[in-house]
Amino acid sequence: MPEPSLLTALVSALRDGSIEVVDLTSPLSSATPVIQLPPEFGQTAVFELEEISRYDDRGPAWYWNNFRSGEHTGTHFDAPNHWVTGRDLDDVASVPAGRLVAPAAVLDVTAETAKDPDFLVEVDHVRAFEAEHGPLPDGGWLLVRTGWSAHAGSQESFLNADERGPHTPGLSPECARWVAHESPVIGLGVETVGTDAGVAFGFDPAFPCHSYLMGSGKYGLTQLRNLAELPPTGAVVVTGPLPIVAGSGAPARVLALVECR
Repeated sequence: MPEPSLLTALVSALRDGSIEVVDLTSPLSSATPVIQLPPEFGQTAVFELEEISRYDDRGPAWYWNNFRSGEHTGTHFDAPNHWVTGRDLDDVASVPAGRLVAPAAVLDVTAETAKDPDFLVEVDHVRAFEAEHGPLPDGGWLLVRTGWSAHAGSQESFLNADERGPHTPGLSPECARWVAHESPVIGLGVETVGTDAGVAFGFDPAFPCHSYLMGSGKYGLTQLRNLAELPPTGAVVVTGPLPIVAGSGAPARVLALVECR
């Protein structure tokens, strides 16, 4: 009798619970927090549903909606052309499908973020992670667990802004440059509203995660949750952004496959 194929073994593992599917996606609704830029700039749209029919005279046997949303609302995927440094690179519909299934390393800085909402991940933090858990996955994701998804129920709490601007964790400019130019990962995933720290507008360059990652043809994932359910290494992330032609990004359903030990 032939041995089961790899895909058959995967399906069996999913069915018997040997592999767990963890949903890393924040629910998308009108209450989903959105980034707020200074008033002189264009603003992204809050997610909205417009009912077309609901088992009524507009459509007696079916329920459906139109929706309106910014590309970068809720859990979403940043394509390289989202930033001026990647303007001539891939749009979200052009991202190779093979890159949407990739291994992940999860860097836990929840303790540091609990003490300082402006905490910045440095290259040394990543090096310490690698010393303990092995190198970052080639062709995979670096996911930064900050615990910030706990604030996602409130726009005010999630952005955590005052007269100086928002205060949320992220990467230092040097770490962002290193992840983009020297690390083997294809992108960065975070729990916050965007890949950059809240104070990153004042960095050089401004918003370095966007500037360096997009300019290097790498990607971003934002507003993730449930990262506490992932091991430091070994999870596989499946990302499903809408393939919007010429789009700079898209809302995405992001899942992780985790081997139960």
